[in-house]
Amino acid sequence: MAFEPPQRLLRALGETRRSGSEGADEWLERLPETAQQASDLRELTVERVQAPGGRSSLVVLVRRADGTPAVLKLAPERARPESERAALAHWDGRGAVRLLDPDDTRDAHGVLLLERLHPDMSVRSLPEAKALLEAAGTLRRLWVEPPAGHVFETVAERTGRQAEAMRAAATAEDGAGAEVPALVDAALAARDELLAGPPEARLLHGTFRQSKVLAGERAPWLAVGPDPVVGECAFDLARLVRDRVEDLIASPSGPSITRRRVKRLAESLDVDQERLRGWTLFRAVESGVRAGRVGRLRDAELLLEFAGWL
Repeated sequence: MAFEPPQRLLRALGETRRSGSEGADEWLERLPETAQQASDLRELTVERVQAPGGRSSLVVLVRRADGTPAVLKLAPERARPESERAALAHWDGRGAVRLLDPDDTRDAHGVLLLERLHPDMSVRSLPEAKALLEAAGTLRRLWVEPPAGHVFETVAERTGRQAEAMRAAATAEDGAGAEVPALVDAALAARDELLAGPPEARLLHGTFRQSKVLAGERAPWLAVGPDPVVGECAFDLARLVRDRVEDLIASPSGPSITRRRVKRLAESLDVDQERLRGWTLFRAVESGVRAGRVGRLRDAELLLEFAGWL
């Protein structure tokens, strides 16, 4: 079978090249061979490549030798697949997709065999209020103590790297708009304040949003695609606050809806409301600046307008 990468993945790899990251072309060139080798070693029957799929990996629907449906996921090193493997193994199916054969190291890093969920049915398909409720309930189950001696990146480390890129973007003369430096300053100040106290240490999904929660058989909803990080729960919840940002921006009540969402999510998951607001600001500005840097100007505009409400 031809393991043809979906257009969404190809566009994301193109953005990776524009941002200066290395290795995307080499990984893409080897991908058909890697996928074939991974499926052969595991005696998998390939059904099809999942499309539109994700922005950081190739997802292939397969069946194991006994006929059990599964998913073969292949990701480049920059997507930190071994970190994802460690997190999924630690959760062991609690709130998240289950990793099959967690000790399997027969081939190169970046290959994960996962239980099959319903790839075309995410929480995002529900009405907004119900979707937020179900997504938040799923996220709560993931917030556990990390394993002893873990090697996961911390929130301080990850946002430290992001802060450097944000400072560089804010000072560059790239036509991003006069409001960008002010928003970056506010986001960086919020980060400094949030990291000033003793850190909370919970294993977090890292990139949680409604589309990362799929329907399953053994549980109604399960999280997929983590980019795990260790830190405080408010950081993880912050990404969920801006879900369906295009709808928020289109609504004349967008700012008030956003404030109510912050309050409701903070209360429902016992997270400090101001800390959630601060991390929501930082993450929205960081995502907006990054989107602008790789040419996704409409996304950048939406995210920065949203950040301005906070």
